[in-house]
Amino acid sequence: MSNSLVKYFTTNHSAGSDLGLLLFRLTFALVLLYGHGLDKLMVIIKGQEIQFMDPIGIGMKLSFYLAAFAEGVCAILLVLGLFTRFAALTLTINFIVILVFHGLIVKDAFNILEIRFLYLLSYFALIFTGAGRYSLDAVFMNRK
Repeated sequence: MSNSLVKYFTTNHSAGSDLGLLLFRLTFALVLLYGHGLDKLMVIIKGQEIQFMDPIGIGMKLSFYLAAFAEGVCAILLVLGLFTRFAALTLTINFIVILVFHGLIVKDAFNILEIRFLYLLSYFALIFTGAGRYSLDAVFMNRK
């Protein structure tokens, strides 16, 4: 029995890796979409007044639209596994801005920024790994 455990943990399991990427992608995309993206998208859809920070000096509304695009649209793209590297790059940039901006104004930065740093690292990793086999990227890339 111990030989089978050793074999399991030392063998390359590409199907298992693809399943792991799917779970990883879905977890970080759905949590972001539910916690942040849907609310921002609904503000736009309902035409509500936008009150948002302007961390990079491009205006409150444009900052909000970019955040909504990243946290809403790009999160949906990650769920689908469509344009995964683009969506992950967009979210990585979004979370770099969040970390820098919030890091400058928050006194107890670690407690506030810890989850945002985890988001940043997860999307940064997806830039390199891509979506995996269980994605629309894989479906479209394998067509000839």
